[in-house]
Amino acid sequence: MKQRLTITEVAQIVGVSPKTLTRWEKLGKINKSKRDWRGWRIYDSSEVELIKEFREALFDV
Repeated sequence: MKQRLTITEVAQIVGVSPKTLTRWEKLGKINKSKRDWRGWRIYDSSEVELIKEFREALFDV
């Protein structure tokens, strides 16, 4: 897995839309993502794992 992932890549990995990730972040369900120099959200593999765990708990997969 790449070190830095975009919101679109994370959404594909987790199985939700980028808008869902943004909504979860705004609601405080997941940690705020870091931003790159362009202001784009970037995630590392540990953050992706936490998001996956949250989704699995939410949807009881």
